Amino acid sequence: MNGTGGLSAFRWLFILEGLPSLLSAPLVWFLLPDYPETVKWLSPEEKALAAERLKLEGSHGGSKSMTWQDAKVTLTDWRLYAHYAIYFGISTPFSSLSLFTPTITAGLGFKDLTAQLMTVPPYAVAYVVTLLVSWSADHFDARALHSAIFATVGAIGFLASAVLPPDAYNARYGCLIVAAAGSFSCIPPLLGWLSSNLHSTAAAGLAIALNISFGAPGQITGVWIYKAEEKKKGYPTGHWVNAGLLFFVAAGCISLLFFYKIKNRTLRREGVERLFRY
Repeated sequence: MNGTGGLSAFRWLFILEGLPSLLSAPLVWFLLPDYPETVKWLSPEEKALAAERLKLEGSHGGSKSMTWQDAKVTLTDWRLYAHYAIYFGISTPFSSLSLFTPTITAGLGFKDLTAQLMTVPPYAVAYVVTLLVSWSADHFDARALHSAIFATVGAIGFLASAVLPPDAYNARYGCLIVAAAGSFSCIPPLLGWLSSNLHSTAAAGLAIALNISFGAPGQITGVWIYKAEEKKKGYPTGHWVNAGLLFFVAAGCISLLFFYKIKNRTLRREGVERLFRY
């Protein structure tokens, strides 16, 4: 579309990518409810049922504004920092794949427009896998396990890319697809796992923001690990770093999962209704 309407291609890129958000914003504002209690198109019985199902989750329509005590409790809850560290671990592979997939495909022997087109299959596969993993993790209420499994899948993809010969283009392209599918698909369960273990609206607002903030340094790291001078070597540094971080994510998920299981046993013995989710 370069030159269409007197605009250069990069301007059309911004316009086309911004239009969906711009057009959907009014619909989201008016149609997306904040809480079950405030939904206009549910009956009182349906509102009560939805609120009952979510009573142990973080956000509630009748919650008060955050206090300094709420902030202190959230900021000093060490288990949340385990979630943040895990999210940091996934942020680097996510960022590096988002930015450098065209560079990686070019390093696999593809050139120019073909290199750009060959970035589509990894994202297409990752899209489908992410939808399936998200549904399964929510359906079986097993977000930690799904995140650990698919972080390991992504790590194996990066690990294989790092050890294969630089000229093994087909094999390394297949590994890129596996790495992308594993890396992207474990993110939604991680986010859902965090929010399902926040027990107040104040904690949910602060902890989710902190989680994203802790991920930012990981995204910055992702910018630097695929070095231009390593193109002929197949970008081993980037692949090794991403593999290591994804194994860290998997180990962190399993460790925190076992912590929650032990904690829940203690809470059950004490007769506590509010339990941690897996």
